[in-house]
Amino acid sequence: MSDNLVIVESPAKAKTIEKFLGKDYLVKSSFGHIRDLVKKGFGIDFEHGYQPQYVISEDKEKIVADLRKCSKTAKTIWLASDEDREGEAIAWHLQEVLKLAPEKTRRIVFHEITRDAILNAVQHPRSVNLDLVNAQQARRVLDRLVGFELSPILWRKIKASLSAGRVQSVAVRLIVDREREVLAFSAESFFKVAGTFLVDKTPVKADVSQKFGDEKLALDLLQKCASSTFTVASIEKKPAKRTPTAPFTTSTLQQEASRKLGFSVGQTMIVAQRLYEAGYITYMRTDSVNLSEQAIAAAKDAILKIYGEKYLHTRRYTTKSKGAQEAHEAIRPSYMDKPAIEAGSQEKRLYDLIWKRTIASQMSEAALERTVVTIDVSGAAEKFVASGEVILFDGFLKVYMESQDDESDSDSAGLLPPMREGQILQASSIVATERFTQRPPRYTEATLVKKLEELGIGRPSTYAPTISTVLNRGYVLKEDREGVVREYRQHTLANGKITEKILRENTGAEKSKLFPSDVGMVVTDYLVEHFPKVMDFSFTAKVEEEFDEIAEGKVVWNKMIDDFYQLFHQKVEDALQNSQRATAERKLGVDPKTGKDVIVRIGRFGPLAQIGGAEDDEKPQYANLQKGQLIENITLEEALKLFELPRTLGSYEGKTVTVSIGRFGPYVRHDEKFASLKRNVDDPMTVTLERAVELIEEKRKQEREKVIKTFAENEELQVLNGRYGPYLACAGVNYKIPKSAEPSALTYKQCVEIMEQQAGSTPRKSRFAKKAIGTKSVITKSAAAKSAKPKSAAKKKKS
Repeated sequence: MSDNLVIVESPAKAKTIEKFLGKDYLVKSSFGHIRDLVKKGFGIDFEHGYQPQYVISEDKEKIVADLRKCSKTAKTIWLASDEDREGEAIAWHLQEVLKLAPEKTRRIVFHEITRDAILNAVQHPRSVNLDLVNAQQARRVLDRLVGFELSPILWRKIKASLSAGRVQSVAVRLIVDREREVLAFSAESFFKVAGTFLVDKTPVKADVSQKFGDEKLALDLLQKCASSTFTVASIEKKPAKRTPTAPFTTSTLQQEASRKLGFSVGQTMIVAQRLYEAGYITYMRTDSVNLSEQAIAAAKDAILKIYGEKYLHTRRYTTKSKGAQEAHEAIRPSYMDKPAIEAGSQEKRLYDLIWKRTIASQMSEAALERTVVTIDVSGAAEKFVASGEVILFDGFLKVYMESQDDESDSDSAGLLPPMREGQILQASSIVATERFTQRPPRYTEATLVKKLEELGIGRPSTYAPTISTVLNRGYVLKEDREGVVREYRQHTLANGKITEKILRENTGAEKSKLFPSDVGMVVTDYLVEHFPKVMDFSFTAKVEEEFDEIAEGKVVWNKMIDDFYQLFHQKVEDALQNSQRATAERKLGVDPKTGKDVIVRIGRFGPLAQIGGAEDDEKPQYANLQKGQLIENITLEEALKLFELPRTLGSYEGKTVTVSIGRFGPYVRHDEKFASLKRNVDDPMTVTLERAVELIEEKRKQEREKVIKTFAENEELQVLNGRYGPYLACAGVNYKIPKSAEPSALTYKQCVEIMEQQAGSTPRKSRFAKKAIGTKSVITKSAAAKSAKPKSAAKKKKS
């Protein structure tokens, strides 16, 4: 055995580190946290200062046993988990569980997985930082308290299976508040006047800066222009500079990857983690924009080599966000002289973004010249203004330009032709176009992260999990939605005549935007009413600051928890006893056919419309609300349309075909079988029989092609075709098939090997691995059942 045992939290990280340490070092992985709060009850000892009650995770018992065995024979144990609070907690748990002696235990941290960084860390070890551990424990305990106390209230007061969280509920509130702003918004129309002028046959576009709220005023200006002379009144040229943005933090990387690459926040973090563990980039959870001296020197060398000296301008950025740690670095490439890497497609694209942003941050400013030309109208007081911009020296723009979130459709300024003051211009056309004020934009994942960061809610490690949680629990929907057709008027002056057109445009279309569900809105309203402090943005930010103070050793963690919990628990008791059940019930009117009330409310499976009540002789009728419909703004007419379902479309193969909406969305029913309607394509209110038949046949084809292969050795093991390609399924667990393997040619032995390799990748796979694979590589279903009996009997005997 080796004298040195190095423990990291990830097998990929272990593999990379192994390359840099010699044969005297054994590198092992803990596969993340080895223990967590017990699942039964709160897992917190209230009588002894909120001490967490930890238990080793079931799927980590073998890993812990192996680490314990290795640690006993090693002379020195190096705890090399990540440098943040979560990583520090992993190191502490390892130290506690493995009972590591302080004199033989070393804690090492590094921002990047390179030879120099690893060897430098080994030269400068430290002990586990208990302040960082306590900050992590405080977050874990507080989140458990809030979640476990609030969730049962939601079950009793709204509907079953709901949950709440300290950060997730505040994030949902942001989306709910924005949705209500959008619903309350009423667009106001105004007119913009723009002219196209000819300068030596070159068209130049110029705008009147004033907006005309009255259509008549815009027409008056066009009539004056019909008999006016247009003269260049002034030409103003100004030098301008554009400065590069700072290197990436977690938040800015998530935002830019969303805008430029179309990555979700979670996807960005997964890909960044792979890059970090492979040694390509520095640690990806950081709120610092700082670059080390070595990194700046390496960037300087790369810029001089690739672009030349005139493109070099080194800078040192400082972090403005609260709680940021300047000792940490921004996200940057580990090796600045590598503009590209050999990796998967997603990894290549994200690395390219990180490399360009980092290099650009150390490059020269871009030099521009901005030109503003003012054009007088002889018969009117209004003036036209033409703007142009030319890049004199591209500087950092040669490599990188940051994207923007704003959804305006303004044109970027181009180059203007030469003009002189006093020059008379000919107007080829002047157009007054009706425009509309823009509603507040709905959040994307990226803009939500930006807002959370601005408010000080959460930290780099929490943004992605928070968004994943609210999406997975159905409080928020991430969707594309079609816009609506809107008419607008346009008046054009050309050749001395004014003409009018009525034009159409699509407006309000949304792509990958975040919408609150009805349940999300009801839960938010209930929590804001009964737990205003928990839902307060500034309070949530203050809690984050207190975590930072715990990490700095300024605040005792369990006192901070106690200060919060005593008041919070009183609110919980009061809400349980005194608050009313929240259904968001809203009466829309009366059904003209039955004369019964039509209401919308939250039902067992979500929002629904209802005709009649429980007190009526006849059973009430129910219909699920459709996508995009909300309890808050659905009309009586829209609700009554829902009861037109199920619709009978006709007959196919002698059997009736109907369309309806179920718990999981709209579907076609035929011969007791179901086929889902395509999202964003099919509407249950208008779908035809011909389209329904297409969906039925498509479903049949999928069913025929689903099973690629089965095995006599184990009836539960199958090679199947799925939505994302072929995969293995056994005992209710799915396994990826390697890209190099041909699914139809896989043997039983090869399938078992694949399952064995992936058995420990998740707790669920570990739990079912024994059943699916058995103690040997080949096992039948009956053998698995037999082998289970002695184990359960042994457990009974032991108890």
